[in-house]
Amino acid sequence: MLRYLQIWLASARYSITRTLMFRFDFFLWATVELVWMGVNLLLIAVVYGHTDTIAGWTKYEMMLLVGTAMLIQRLLFGFFWTSLFETARNIRSGHFDFFLAQPGNVMFMTTTRKIDPDSLINTFVAAGVIIYSAAQLNLHPSAGDIALYLLMILCGLLIHYSALTLTVALAFWITNAQGLEGSYFTLFEFSRIPRQAFTGVANVIFVWFLPAVIVSNVPAHTLLHGFDLVSALWLLAATIAWFSLACFVFHRGLRRYSSASS
Repeated sequence: MLRYLQIWLASARYSITRTLMFRFDFFLWATVELVWMGVNLLLIAVVYGHTDTIAGWTKYEMMLLVGTAMLIQRLLFGFFWTSLFETARNIRSGHFDFFLAQPGNVMFMTTTRKIDPDSLINTFVAAGVIIYSAAQLNLHPSAGDIALYLLMILCGLLIHYSALTLTVALAFWITNAQGLEGSYFTLFEFSRIPRQAFTGVANVIFVWFLPAVIVSNVPAHTLLHGFDLVSALWLLAATIAWFSLACFVFHRGLRRYSSASS
């Protein structure tokens, strides 16, 4: 583990150094993401200007939920997105050979090579939204509640990572998975919606079968209402299941990979 940490730190230093060489790009994309987050919060303000609750959630409860979803997604974009986005392209071009030649786990080396500091900067904005919402709700979570919340954020991040890895790994079979990446964003748009808003078939699909809703709802529920053992075990089981599935599919795909280089 120490060896892999050293590898990741070396990659992180490279990414930060490269970002500093193109400072305008850094500020531009950080601003774009900040505006996108602002639009989401503005939408909440507009909607709650006409109603007091949605599916039993008040304005600041909804802001806390959306802040949680944004925090998880900013972490995903900061630590994994660029590497995963480039993986399918590398498989098509044959540049994936570079990762096969490295002395380490291929999945780790492929999906953690680059980080995006612009997304990581905006995690502080998402955290600020969560803290502000909690203050408006007069919440006073204990140190244990905060620790559990952060642990559940980590579980949500792993589920996001696993879902995106599964999508990218399909490139081993279908060559071009670019169109499927959009399905990931469509699916996890539901993470900003309260679980209580889903009923019938939608509840079965998006709450129980797919992890799109629980990744943000369970952590937010912990801050709002305290620890719920059933929900926590449900989130943990989903994390283990999706991460295991991602590892299985990715390594099965490796067996099908044939170099496109000379």
